[in-house]
Amino acid sequence: MAVQPQLDGASGPGKGFVNRFVLALFFLSLPGFGQDRAAEQARLAAAQSAFEAGHWDEAAQLSQGPAGQSSELDFLRGLALARLKKWEEATLALETGARKSPRDARFPVELAGIAYKQKDFPLAKKHLQMALRLSPRDAYTHEFLATIYFLEGNLEAAVKYWNRQQKPRLRSVRFSPSLQLSEPLRNRALGFNAPQVLTTGALHTAESRLNNLGIFTSRRMELTAAESGNYDLTVRLAERNLWGDSKVEGVISLLSGLAYTTVYPELYNLGHRAVNLTSLGRWDAQKRRVLVAASLPVYGDPRLRLRIFADARNENWNLSQTFFGAVTPLTDLKLRRIAAGTEFCDVVNGLWSWSAGAEAANRNIRNVNSGLSPAVRGVSTGGSSLAGWVGVQRTLLRVPERRFTLDSSIEARAGREFANALGPFATLRGSLDAHWFPRAKGDDFQMRGQIRAGATAGKASLDELFQLGVERDNDLWLRGHAGAMNGRKGAALLGRRYFLANWEMDKNVYGNGFFAVKLGPFLDHGAIADSSGFFGSRGWLWDSGLQGKVRILGGVKVVFSYGRSLRGGKGVFYGTVLRTP
Repeated sequence: MAVQPQLDGASGPGKGFVNRFVLALFFLSLPGFGQDRAAEQARLAAAQSAFEAGHWDEAAQLSQGPAGQSSELDFLRGLALARLKKWEEATLALETGARKSPRDARFPVELAGIAYKQKDFPLAKKHLQMALRLSPRDAYTHEFLATIYFLEGNLEAAVKYWNRQQKPRLRSVRFSPSLQLSEPLRNRALGFNAPQVLTTGALHTAESRLNNLGIFTSRRMELTAAESGNYDLTVRLAERNLWGDSKVEGVISLLSGLAYTTVYPELYNLGHRAVNLTSLGRWDAQKRRVLVAASLPVYGDPRLRLRIFADARNENWNLSQTFFGAVTPLTDLKLRRIAAGTEFCDVVNGLWSWSAGAEAANRNIRNVNSGLSPAVRGVSTGGSSLAGWVGVQRTLLRVPERRFTLDSSIEARAGREFANALGPFATLRGSLDAHWFPRAKGDDFQMRGQIRAGATAGKASLDELFQLGVERDNDLWLRGHAGAMNGRKGAALLGRRYFLANWEMDKNVYGNGFFAVKLGPFLDHGAIADSSGFFGSRGWLWDSGLQGKVRILGGVKVVFSYGRSLRGGKGVFYGTVLRTP
């Protein structure tokens, strides 16, 4: 099986067989055979001789004995029975020997070989992991594990175990289909080439840099065995150029928000240099918005990216359900905000990146109740502001064997509001984001869990407060709470401090070449508070419900959810389009 001695060609019973048989009978006839060490060693030698001659039946018979026989005889019997494809008997013999010699790594390796022959890859991997705990440096076990992960399509896990043997060495690297992205950019994004050894670090870094270019809706890397133990690597990327990967995709992307009076004019990979222009135009009577952004690699380096943006909003807010500081409900606040800024991102490697940015904004808030107390009047005060921020994104844990990742991020923001009622402010936000694919292949039953928290010190205007609720301009989703009332913002829970935990699972329901449908449950938990006491959630909240996702042509993702607060309240149905690839 997995460990195979050098064997002679199989032949029929002859003189050698007669001699071994007579020798075995002689020792079996000795008194006290079960306790006689010499007799057992002779029987082992006879069985080993039969095995090496290719006489599996004879080897299995000679190595069969009392329950107290040595583990070496159990091991040899397991090997012989495995050659005869008597899998259950072979497994029993090897498990018996493993109980006698629990520190012998050969037993789990051979059990893995039997599981592999029976196409039971999960069991084979379990045995091989046990073997590595007993013999961490064994080259064969590493190669065996890498091969199984390779066959399952888990490239990251396969490369992890191959790397311990200075494998896999690349014979060639190619893109399929061919890309319009300039050759220097794509080569620098990949960062490796033949005849290098492909490492997990290089693999992660290449994936992060390709994502940073912002022009690929999907990516996959495939290894194919080549001659002399080398491999050919094929990088499969779906590239967006101008309107998209195709005219159909471009039209779908442009009009994907038409149901909520929004269009997304976008141009990608201008000049074949990953220069992207993205925008949003919304003519909703309650939430007008225009957003324009341009991003490009800095100095032609795919790890460095600069984004410049401008954002203008004209929104109507209804705070009657979320603001408790006025006798007369604030039902018709009008917020106008114009902001412009820039952000720089540096992908250091496949494990972490950092970003920094700055923004200047001006806001005007009208229809404010003159009876508000001075303590809370600052929230509804207009004026200009300057802010800057720096953030770090770090992968804390990758377990490719389990297809599990744990990512983290932290962002510090500081600025100043120049209105008299306001002043300097600072915000700190952090998150933990876990992804798990429970199956060895594919993304069926994908699970995601996310924990986020944040706090603001100082006085901040209305649009700078955190919001918990489903709303298109807000990413802190508490899916049983609507973020708008009759189209007006302000229904989301507001405050300067929040905690939010989200969990969801996606079950593949349907898929073809045009679109794919996922469906699954979700559970949200959170709370929000404010130092003024006039905002907040008034306790911890639990929301649960069902969520569906439709991915069209690999790029546009439409999300539908129905959530309900477990503390009572109306159900919330919501639909939107996510723009991230």
